[in-house]
Amino acid sequence: MRLAIAIAAAYWAILWLSAVIWTYRDVRDRGSDSLSQTVALLLVLVFNIPGLILYLILRPHETLAEAYVRNLETEAMMQEMNQQTTCFSCQRRIQSDFVFCPHCRARLQDTCAGCGKPISLNWVLCPYCGQDRTASASYAKARPAATAQSTASPERGSMLSVTPGAPNPPQTEAAPPGPATYS
Repeated sequence: MRLAIAIAAAYWAILWLSAVIWTYRDVRDRGSDSLSQTVALLLVLVFNIPGLILYLILRPHETLAEAYVRNLETEAMMQEMNQQTTCFSCQRRIQSDFVFCPHCRARLQDTCAGCGKPISLNWVLCPYCGQDRTASASYAKARPAATAQSTASPERGSMLSVTPGAPNPPQTEAAPPGPATYS
């Protein structure tokens, strides 16, 4: 009988010690607050299995490593969302290297005359080759072809499509009623 009691007591002591060690490791992985770690250890030390069950109910849902990975994933998604730009005209998502918006046909970038790389419409010079953007000959040649397409209708007069960032074309008076004229 004494042997059975000794074996049961040893089993209970090992179970109690392993619960305390497991709780210590788990609470250390789940938080950095020393007060909550101490309370969790005392809970299991004093109340044993019921304390362990109570700790399992109250412990943080995720470990510090899991929270770190979740934060990294969130930051990566936010960075990816910030890298996706939107068209200033129609506010739809576009890629940063688009020269024209595929949705509304707005001109998003210009082409450098020196190196041929796309540059932003609000840049003063090309960051790749240093050529002054406003003095480039290709900008002056490409602008009339892209911006001076005009259509006229008898009811509405002459309408010009204007490229944002480009100088405004001269205003024309409304066309008189009659046959449509194209300039």
